[in-house]
Amino acid sequence: MTTQTRTRMIIMGAAGRDFHDFNVYWKHDPTVEVVAFTATQIPDIDGRVYPAELSGPRYPEGIPIRAEADLERLIAEHDVRLVTLAYSDLPHEVVMNQACRVQAAGADFRLLAPAVTMLKSNKPVIAICATRTGCGKSQTTRRIAAILKEMGKKVAAIRHPMPYGDLKKQVCQRFARLEDLDEHQCTIEEREEYEPHIQHGILVFAGVDYERILAAAEKEADVILWDGGNNDTPFFRPDLYIVVTDPHRAGHEVRYYPGETNVRMADIVVINKVDTAEEADIRTVEQNVRRINPRATILEANSPCTADNPDLIRGKTVLVIEDGPTLTHGEMRYGAGHVVARRYGAAKIVDPRPYAQGSIRDVFNKYRHLTDILPAMGYGKQQMADMEATVAAVPCDSVLIGTPIDLGRILSIRQPHTRVLYELEEHDRTILPDAVRKVVR
Repeated sequence: MTTQTRTRMIIMGAAGRDFHDFNVYWKHDPTVEVVAFTATQIPDIDGRVYPAELSGPRYPEGIPIRAEADLERLIAEHDVRLVTLAYSDLPHEVVMNQACRVQAAGADFRLLAPAVTMLKSNKPVIAICATRTGCGKSQTTRRIAAILKEMGKKVAAIRHPMPYGDLKKQVCQRFARLEDLDEHQCTIEEREEYEPHIQHGILVFAGVDYERILAAAEKEADVILWDGGNNDTPFFRPDLYIVVTDPHRAGHEVRYYPGETNVRMADIVVINKVDTAEEADIRTVEQNVRRINPRATILEANSPCTADNPDLIRGKTVLVIEDGPTLTHGEMRYGAGHVVARRYGAAKIVDPRPYAQGSIRDVFNKYRHLTDILPAMGYGKQQMADMEATVAAVPCDSVLIGTPIDLGRILSIRQPHTRVLYELEEHDRTILPDAVRKVVR
């Protein structure tokens, strides 16, 4: 089939799901020609090329990655007839806004069903996903990993992709030691997801080519643990599908894509953070889940937050650093660090905006809902340097780190600092172990 007879298409993405969909679905389809990926959400992704080594023989020069803002121009220039959206954590309205952009430019708009991009493993797969980023997937995944370890199982956690560096070097990454994070030059965002697993003795895989990643993990593990990103659907077909919701954002479980898809497909829905949420919001989430997925088991859980040195908070002027994605496209106004600062009696939580440096200033300009918290941004060396300079510029007695990792190991923080710690605390401690045992025999 010649190029002229192929349907020219664009994959809209954010350096994750888009690459996976291409690899497992579009790459070998002789009826289409992918002329470009578009990129959003993550800084400095556009302008690169998805390399020829990963694109296959039909794309000897690779595939360009362009800014999503150029979508209409790209459709016109390349005579594109099909556009597919392949990234996550979007309000339903925004998904349809994108569809309207595409249609108005003259192309068809498509969403792939999760089932057609899920790879089948020869090992049991437990997937932990969410309705929004920042719901508490990480602590839920750690809880499932602990249950499996108690059963004597070897576990491999496969993380949703975050290939923000040299894609050719990130095809299939394996992390068993903290030193591996340095070797692979991991960003703050990658470290936040990988480091807690490694510290608990869990092997971690991630990268670009999830067929190769799955094959590598299957050689070393009894059970595959899919550790989802944002509110995306799993890349592997799960035997147990656990979805985490957040009553601090009640209603989002039926208003965001593909978070609602996750809820409708879930075996177990965890309503997390009920210890700090309003009762009415908890019930709203429960009612929405029961309405769209009456077969799911609903499990309520606390997310207790503590600090490893409360004396650095009480009566102090503190800078609170929170998980970046939770605050940015996750749209939260505060996180665990802010909760702990108030609980332990901080005299003042400093507004970091006047002291923001470089790209961190751009983050505050883009996400106007952020006020007295600093999102932990670090998608590259320059942004990490801007983050370090911003923290240094803030006048405060101490820094409260609400991220999943100790930023003091990565950034030079001159002020005294303390970490926030949080885990999953289910109200019924039998539901998750019983569900795991049913699929892992």
